[in-house]
Amino acid sequence: MSQRYFVTGTDTEIGKTTIAAGLLHAARMRGLSTAAVKPIAAGCTRTADGLRNDDALTLQAECEPPLDYDVLNPVALEPAIAPHIAAVEAGMLLTARQLANACQHVFERNADLTLVEGAGGWRVPLNDQQTLADLAIELGEPVILVVGLRLGCINHALLTAEAIAADGLRLAGWVANQVDPHMDRQQPNLDTLKRCMPAPLLGVVPRLPSLTAAQVAEHLQLDALLKATNGLSR
Repeated sequence: MSQRYFVTGTDTEIGKTTIAAGLLHAARMRGLSTAAVKPIAAGCTRTADGLRNDDALTLQAECEPPLDYDVLNPVALEPAIAPHIAAVEAGMLLTARQLANACQHVFERNADLTLVEGAGGWRVPLNDQQTLADLAIELGEPVILVVGLRLGCINHALLTAEAIAADGLRLAGWVANQVDPHMDRQQPNLDTLKRCMPAPLLGVVPRLPSLTAAQVAEHLQLDALLKATNGLSR
């Protein structure tokens, strides 16, 4: 099988990690091996083991066989700010090639399902010339887009889908995540997205009382993702 995807979102704080963990959990429940990479994580906490990021730890919990934290999250930054700014403050220079090389260490595990989670949206800067899109281009993997359901999501989703296509990558599917429980006319907005998005809908995740990977997995359609990439497996 061995399928890999790059997970991005329409914005920051719209549930990329939540959805990625749910997909990994769904795969694990099928007996598939799983792996994940969070190449850059800002907003890390100092621990006895070093800087640790909650999102990266969430992904690590869904990796089977287990994956060392430093391999899963090679660049950990303490301030909860834009990664390129945090990197400069830490005296680091981020490049797409550097991060792609770090991802390859995880790819070498040849897990049945591997997810690379970006930071923020598609055009988050890495340095003065490159963005996270350049990392996705370096990797060349199909993309999963997490759409946060809130006012403005149609514009954000369609623009991101257009940018992914313009960068020469394939949108394998998208997930609607209800980030605003009070969103007006949610269903008509969702219906519009279904008509306009150039890729299959992989699930609609509602607001959940307990946001666990197992609960999220119940609302995701892993078959739709695997079918969308049928024939492209490595």
